[in-house]
Amino acid sequence: MENRESSKRPHARLEVWRDSMDLVEMAYQLSAHFPDSERFGLTAQLRRSAVSIPSNIAEGAARRSTAEYLRFLSIARGSLSELDTQQQIAIRLGFVDASPELEALIDRIFAKLTALMNAIGKPQVEPA
Repeated sequence: MENRESSKRPHARLEVWRDSMDLVEMAYQLSAHFPDSERFGLTAQLRRSAVSIPSNIAEGAARRSTAEYLRFLSIARGSLSELDTQQQIAIRLGFVDASPELEALIDRIFAKLTALMNAIGKPQVEPA
């Protein structure tokens, strides 16, 4: 019988992917309180950015080359920065209050994405 952990898809083993899935839920909950007039504006943009983060992590983890994996992780990090900007806009416009929990999760995901990119991007040294 196969170990349950080994049967997971590559992205599902990544803590940063699991954290970003939590971020998607938070983004949907946050944007649910935006005015109806923002349904096709900030609401849609924030949700699209949020969904893009775990989606790009998953797509990168499924790629066969390191360069492709890094490219998709970079896209995920860019989407995270977009989401951060959009939630700051929502705060400035008075749609929501600042959320320390959301800020902490964004910071944690950004750090984990950066660490993963650095770990993957390091050249592997062959033992002598």
